[in-house]
Amino acid sequence: MPAITATPLRDRRLFLKGSVAIAAASLTATSQSSAASPRPQPAPRGQDDGQPIRVGIMGVNGRGSALANGFMAAAGAEVAYLCDVDSRALERVTKRVLEGQGKAPQTTNDVRRMLDDRQLDALIVAAPNHWHAPATIMGCDAGKHVYVEKPCSHTAEEGEWAVAAARQHDRVVQMGSQRRSWPAIRQAISKVHAGAIGEVHYARTWYNNRRGPIGTGKVTEVPQWLDWELWQGPASRVDYRDNVVHYQWHWNWHWGNGELGNNGVHAIDVARWGLDVTYPQRVTAGGGKYRHQDDQQTPDTMMVTYDFPEQKTITWEGLSWSPLGPHDSGFGISFHGTEGSLIVHDPGYTIFDIRGKEVETHTDRGGDADHLDDFLTAIREGRRPNADIQEAHRSTLLCHLGNIAYRTSSTLQTRPEDGHILDNQPAAALWGREYADGWRPRG
Repeated sequence: MPAITATPLRDRRLFLKGSVAIAAASLTATSQSSAASPRPQPAPRGQDDGQPIRVGIMGVNGRGSALANGFMAAAGAEVAYLCDVDSRALERVTKRVLEGQGKAPQTTNDVRRMLDDRQLDALIVAAPNHWHAPATIMGCDAGKHVYVEKPCSHTAEEGEWAVAAARQHDRVVQMGSQRRSWPAIRQAISKVHAGAIGEVHYARTWYNNRRGPIGTGKVTEVPQWLDWELWQGPASRVDYRDNVVHYQWHWNWHWGNGELGNNGVHAIDVARWGLDVTYPQRVTAGGGKYRHQDDQQTPDTMMVTYDFPEQKTITWEGLSWSPLGPHDSGFGISFHGTEGSLIVHDPGYTIFDIRGKEVETHTDRGGDADHLDDFLTAIREGRRPNADIQEAHRSTLLCHLGNIAYRTSSTLQTRPEDGHILDNQPAAALWGREYADGWRPRG
């Protein structure tokens, strides 16, 4: 079967002919059961030879900077490469890595150069959302394991491609949904599954914040420190505006997925895990952009309901202008059962009986360390990680479906086998996206 190979930079395109064939041939089996797929094979380094697992980080602003610190602190890892299109960030984090591990990483502004290094074991994707799945696929095709920040894709379609690429190349691919590795959250989900609160039919999720306006951007010259062409990468080309880089792209559909895909995916992932559901049969969404008159396209007030064939429901509420959420928390997940409720409050949980009396509270460590350790251990052992790409796609897909329901003002009927949209052409048109010339998959 043709694959997307790690050809030299001058010849490589993100998706070479054959990528769609891989997805079509592989996805059916993986969507039914990830356990039935071949187990990932360990990287050639970092197993029993005493050599560290060499990672390269793509995008070192924000999360990428934190992940550089995390991998420097992790046992058996080396930050061998840094990649960023912002020369200032690249210089700053390179200096920190040199000081932190006593060895300077190699640097580049182009992820393709990094992937050409045969000594690199793993790609860490912390670039903007429109790069997440494409870079994951490139990494798998180059023989690298991949740690990709949430959400694992910008569209539902390329999420399926990412799953197919990981399975085709037997790579370990972990999404940065850290709660999958937090001890207390894992214990909470075990209690839900064991019946601690009875039969659980409903999970509520929420995220509250007070974000300011992003203003009205102006088309200006690209700053000298930024490679705008590589920043856009697979996205179709637009002019540079002065209110996009580095964070406000989240609120533009061209590159981002709104708050639902930004912070909502964390909560929805835990809710779906706890309810033990995969794909919904109906998705509805409401809300709007009420607070600021600016360039933001995504809603600042949003409610989404996911109904599953197992007679279970997940809801999500996102308010970007009102920081007080349920249970006096700006972020959380609550599970409601026939005998009680369980509230996840980072990094722990509280159980209440059916009358609302507190029964148990437990808190443990959070952060990145356990999740990064699970990724590195999965590489060494040749097993699936806690937030494997298949589970990551299923949770991220819920965010895509919620956004699509909102953008089309429609109730989505979806196929419970894979989450595909049924009998709704405007909604189905948002399943994928346009790509820049030379970056579009070709069948």
